[in-house]
Amino acid sequence: MSPAGPCTGLRAAVAASIGLSEGPAGSARSGRLLRPPSPAPAAPGARLFRLPGSGAVRAANPERAGWTEALRAAVAELRAGAVVAVPTDTLYGLACSASCSEALGVVYRVKGRSETKPLAVCLGRVADVYRYCRVRVPEGLLNDLLPGPVTLVMERSEELNKDLNPFTPLVGIRIPDHAFMQDLAQVFGGPLALTSANLSSQTSSLNVEEFQDLWPRLSLVIDGGPIGDDQSPECRLGSTVVDLSVPGEFGIIRPGCALESTSAILQKYGLLPLRGSCL
Repeated sequence: MSPAGPCTGLRAAVAASIGLSEGPAGSARSGRLLRPPSPAPAAPGARLFRLPGSGAVRAANPERAGWTEALRAAVAELRAGAVVAVPTDTLYGLACSASCSEALGVVYRVKGRSETKPLAVCLGRVADVYRYCRVRVPEGLLNDLLPGPVTLVMERSEELNKDLNPFTPLVGIRIPDHAFMQDLAQVFGGPLALTSANLSSQTSSLNVEEFQDLWPRLSLVIDGGPIGDDQSPECRLGSTVVDLSVPGEFGIIRPGCALESTSAILQKYGLLPLRGSCL
């Protein structure tokens, strides 16, 4: 199993500073958080928290910058079974607890998404991948790709909620290269279901205003500022989705925004393209 990495102590300190444990959702501390200050609502049913800078880089002083306030509010809502809008390293997304079946249903209804289409799982550490997946690739490959703008599809383990994508034995794993999202997943302490913040089949979102029509159906909107150039179609491609479920081979399910760099890493480890892959 991969080590937790050098950021563990920092994130534990962040968690302690806001009165949260890094234990699994549903632990004794779950749902017993101090109520965060209530900012003016962004829209009926939604609260808006703006991160310092882009949120992609951790604030030098999290408490003063409002980082911990946003983190505390997001974790509280997720543990309560709510749906939260979040920035990632590729697009804005909708997140909920992957262990809460009711919350999964809300995500599908908010997006108008077919329940035959899977949701990805967002984790905070590479080490967590081994808990929720049956990994058949070298550890070095995971560490080269994650965190990053990729979704790695592998065989799921029994640890995941059976109501999450019940139609497939596979699951797509995301660890965004985004400091706030990594802190959120680690402090929450369990897998998050993640999908893009837009109505199904409509354009993906690079800033919070682009999915403002969804705000009334969300509990919280975390504003990390613009992600990429909203005039560039390439910035809206989302993560590169890679099938790693077959030992020694890979398949490109969606080219996404990082196809070239991802393919180079896969081939570096000697993986061969699956028949019918995009490559």
